Amino acid sequence: MGQEVFRLSEIGYSYGEGHALKGISFTAVQGESLGILGANGSGKSTLLKIMNGLVFPTSGEMRFSGEAVSEETLKGPFQRCFRERTGFVFPEPDVQLFSPTVFDEVAFGPLQIQLSEDEVERRVATLLEMLGIAALKDRPPYTLSSGEKKKVAIASVLATNPDVLLLDEPTNGLDPRTQVWLFELLQGLKDLKKTIIMATHDLSLVGDLCDRVIVIGEDHGVVADGPADKILRDKDLLLKANIIHEHTHRHGDIIHMHSHGPFGTHDEHE
Repeated sequence: MGQEVFRLSEIGYSYGEGHALKGISFTAVQGESLGILGANGSGKSTLLKIMNGLVFPTSGEMRFSGEAVSEETLKGPFQRCFRERTGFVFPEPDVQLFSPTVFDEVAFGPLQIQLSEDEVERRVATLLEMLGIAALKDRPPYTLSSGEKKKVAIASVLATNPDVLLLDEPTNGLDPRTQVWLFELLQGLKDLKKTIIMATHDLSLVGDLCDRVIVIGEDHGVVADGPADKILRDKDLLLKANIIHEHTHRHGDIIHMHSHGPFGTHDEHE
């Protein structure tokens, strides 16, 4: 078992009269690949933003490597440690990209943690080469395709060499070739014992990459937490959490029931 990275205790998040999260409790350890599944509106994205210190819970407590994460602690010396060790990839890269060129975008994080200019140049060049986007280094990010933007966004996160990667819908808007590229990249990072925590609807990505899965129900609480293969085989759980769905139709005297998701087979009922 690796060292504990995150400990969430009874995390809640509310806005006005509504709840995005209720009583979320779990731990994540170094080197773990954790998938967070839930229907739209269940609170997955809010949970990841809390884990990256972008928003703060309205109840409960989160600890990172034993240190409490709050608005107050992220104003002090702990902030640099937390920001260096965690990286967040948004579902839409346009939200994340703001620099005039791809090079500047990827260099921004290393410059913020005060690496030398030579080290920044070396790190950026290595990453751009590794991700196959070296030819784009002088291009403004807004001129790129959605797949290229996603690669730049990921490069900008990897540039600080974080221990923990938080990804919100990482395959969102990607063509099949770029999805394969992303999977291979994440598999390589997993082999390097990086902690990967992703919220996604992509059950095949979870099945191929994640060791463990947490399911957030439509009541905004944890309804399951266990090994990925066990969770993904639990059709009733996935149906109840609205992660897959079924519909029926009739062919003569035979009624077909279709499952959508990993159970895409026909159940026939006379």
